[in-house]
This record gives sequence, structure tokens and C-alpha cells, in this order.
Amino acid sequence: MKKRKVAKDPNKKTKSKKKKIIWIVIFLICLCAAGFYIFKIVGWGKDNEKIDKLNDDINKIEDLVEEVPNNEEQEAVNPPDKTNKSDDYWDYLKLPLISVDFTELLKKNADTVAFIKVNGTTINYPVVQASDNDYYLNRAFDKSYNGAGWIFLDYRNNINNLDDNTIIYGHGRLNTTMFGSLKNIVKNKWYENTDNYVLNLSTPEENTLWQVFSVYHIPTETYYLTTTFGSEESHKKFIDTIVSRSIYDFKTSVNTSDKILTLSTCYSDTERVVLHAKLIKKQAR
Repeated sequence: MKKRKVAKDPNKKTKSKKKKIIWIVIFLICLCAAGFYIFKIVGWGKDNEKIDKLNDDINKIEDLVEEVPNNEEQEAVNPPDKTNKSDDYWDYLKLPLISVDFTELLKKNADTVAFIKVNGTTINYPVVQASDNDYYLNRAFDKSYNGAGWIFLDYRNNINNLDDNTIIYGHGRLNTTMFGSLKNIVKNKWYENTDNYVLNLSTPEENTLWQVFSVYHIPTETYYLTTTFGSEESHKKFIDTIVSRSIYDFKTSVNTSDKILTLSTCYSDTERVVLHAKLIKKQAR
């Protein structure tokens, strides 16, 4: 008895071809994605190398930064009531200022407007300012294209005639350059060291000391980036809002006569980490 031949299913062959095509497409997509990320990582590494070299060149400038001990020429700014013993203002007032020689920095980049040093972080950079808030997002200190950008002052602010709120930005780089280490401020280890509650800002016109009163991270918004206020009421509401947002209680009095410095960077793709400080001491240069 002859065996019956089983007819081949043409649909089975078609399905097999489709599966192969699908797997090839998936493989190509994965290959392209891997290539893209390798390209990004290589570019990120090159940007970091360039930034590190620029930092090294800046730090090699002789006598760039020097401490200025507390003296009679230094002016206390908007002091609180002396009977308020819980306010550390009076202790921080005794701390030294920093004075920066801007001669070489201005030769390297005429956009230089200040130099900032933030305790408890690696932030120790010259600050630049452009005619918008986009240019230095992708430009290094020497103005070459760089994904790391640089530390820059909001274009709306005047460093020599302070607004109610002066804002400085920087990218939150994973290797902690620029404002990458600003994320430290929302960690208990940073808060537990009270030496971290001050920061220094030096400009060609004056040296200043600022006392931190609020730190937090928040979904991306623009409210805390307001520079001036149309009324005393809106100004006070702004201060009350940013004080209430703080994840720590700094027990520091703040009012509408205070000049505020705001530092802002990325906390994640959808959030920002923010530091607010008030001006407590200055000295003309």
C-alpha cells in the first residue's frame, strides 16, 4: 500500500519568511540603537575631556582665588534682629569672602561676569552671561561647542545691580562637573554639615557671601525663576512659597528686603533641583 503524500502548507513557508524578516528588522533596530548610544557615550566622554582641560587651565591661573578675612570694610546686608539667637546669620557673617582676579578670565572669555564657589559641592567656576539663556547650554567657557555647556547667569539679571532674584544655571552632569554636584544638597550628608549653608560669589565689582535658606527638587516649572516682582504682596508670596518648599528647615529669616540667589539644574528628565540663598555680606573691590 502506497503512502499518501502530504501537501506542503504554503502559508507555513510564508510565516517563516515573515518571522525571519521581523527578527532581521529587530536586529537592525538594536544595532542602530547601540550605535547611537556608543556615539553619544564617545561624544559625552570627549566633552568631559574638554571641560576637564578648561578647568585645569583655569585653576592654573596664578593667584586666581584668594580668601579675604572678615574686616571693617565688609558690609553686613539686611541683618536680622540680634535677639534672634536661632539665626546663624551672625556666625556666618564672620566667614571670609573670596576675591577673584578676573584679568585672565576676561582675556579667555569677555562674557565672564562672576566666579562662584558652593560649599559641599565641586562647584568652583567662573560664571558667564549671554544675551539669551540658550547659548551656554551647549558652549564651553572658550565658546567652543560642548554638550556640557557652562555655568551661566540668567540674561535678564544684572550682576552689578542685583534684582530681587538672581539666577545661575548649569547642566547636572553625571560626572559632577558644572552643576552635577548640586544634587548633593538634597542629601542628608550635605545638610548635616552646617559649613555647607553658605556660598561665595565674586564679581569684578564686589565680593559677596550668601546664606542658604531653601533647597528642594521639583517638577520642571518657571515660577522660582521670577527675577522681579510687581508688588510687595507677590514678592512676599514668592518668598513664602520657596521657603515652604525646602526639604530642610534652615531656621533662617527671609524678607522682601533680601537679595536672593537661585541655583538651578536638572534633577532628572522632568525635575529640577534648586538652591536659594540670601545675600548677607559684601565688600566693594
